[in-house]
Amino acid sequence: MKNIIISTFTVLLTIIIVSCNHSSNKKNGQYGSDSVFFSTLQASSLSKEDSTAIDTVFKDSLGLKDASKTIKTSVGFSINPILIGYLSLKNNLVKDDGRAAADAAEQLLKVFTKVNIHVLSTEDNKKYIDIADGAKENVEHIGTNGGNIEHQREHFALLSEDLKDLINLFGTSKTIYQDRCPMFNDANGAIWFSETKEIKNPYYGSRMISCGKMQQIIASK
Repeated sequence: MKNIIISTFTVLLTIIIVSCNHSSNKKNGQYGSDSVFFSTLQASSLSKEDSTAIDTVFKDSLGLKDASKTIKTSVGFSINPILIGYLSLKNNLVKDDGRAAADAAEQLLKVFTKVNIHVLSTEDNKKYIDIADGAKENVEHIGTNGGNIEHQREHFALLSEDLKDLINLFGTSKTIYQDRCPMFNDANGAIWFSETKEIKNPYYGSRMISCGKMQQIIASK
């Protein structure tokens, strides 16, 4: 019991000393003496548990909390494979080739199933899944309707909105262009994304190949 009381007192006393030294040195723009004092004290007199407790307080006093717990990261995650598959699908609709568009959709669906979402933060993981679930449903419709290009185009418009959400959330590794056709969907309009500045309309193909305009350039990140 005596050892526990002494140990606890030592921890509290050390915290007070470190905090006071930190406050004084912070005014002078210096932190070095705190680090030296803390290291020396750890090596000479404290148990492992005491050292851990003081280490936590010391880091908190300097704003050095564990970055792994406070920083959410999406390092290693990219929607580029999804974007490539989307562009292939788009180009086949531009050519009025529903069969090829269906094949491209099947390949894109495989891409979605292989995306590594485990590198995402919990929050981004949830957002991605919510968007991807809708996107995959639209891709499936396109993939199973190779003989009905109008139906494919309806779901391509929805897929483009899904891709827009993914781009807004994660960015892209290449510069792309967001275009809009004002005539599609009973003149309500629909967007699509392209790898070139030239307008090639996937909603009307050869009937109105140049219908539409560029809305924005999305720079790579």
